[in-house]
Amino acid sequence: MTEFRSDPSTARGRYPADPQQLLARAQAIEALLKERGALGDDTVARIVAKYESEIGPLHGARVVARAWVDPAFRQRLLADASAACGELGIGGLQGERMVALADEDDVHHVIVCTLCSCYPWPVLGLPPGWYKSPQYRSRVVAEPRAVLAEFGLTLPDTTEIRVTDSTAEVRYFVLPLRPAGTQDLDEKALAALVTRDCLIGVALPRGLR
Repeated sequence: MTEFRSDPSTARGRYPADPQQLLARAQAIEALLKERGALGDDTVARIVAKYESEIGPLHGARVVARAWVDPAFRQRLLADASAACGELGIGGLQGERMVALADEDDVHHVIVCTLCSCYPWPVLGLPPGWYKSPQYRSRVVAEPRAVLAEFGLTLPDTTEIRVTDSTAEVRYFVLPLRPAGTQDLDEKALAALVTRDCLIGVALPRGLR
């Protein structure tokens, strides 16, 4: 897969500083807080880990698995994703208005944020670096089939690919198709099939090819 890399020059004029300047500023603030005892040595690492493993994709996987086994929950999820996620105790900052887009046999959804990197943190955690890159943000709109192939996902020509643009007001995630042959799996086992990438739409759940 081609690695998407960000171009710092694209940020100039839209943000107060380019990424390197922002990184230096963040590191200086972190060092100052540690020096004054307001921040432990592992605080930032623990926060990142929490978003990656607890607040992140594991929550999204739970939502998808519940929708796979509970038709009524699926209906509520597609009608109001934020409220449905709230039933599972999932919500908060960056998830005030979320929308779930359901894949179909002949329709596959892919999520992008063309202007920035808006992302439903409560169900997906921290956005990966490639999601924020100008290459992904522009190319997935112009040539989604080619970009998906670089992620290792090749879809039939008969499958319609719908690219949806997240914004600061509305953040989207994908409700993928349930893999065939999983009728005997319980909700926990089903959740283990769901990855962050299939919630963005650049991959399929494990076991579904």
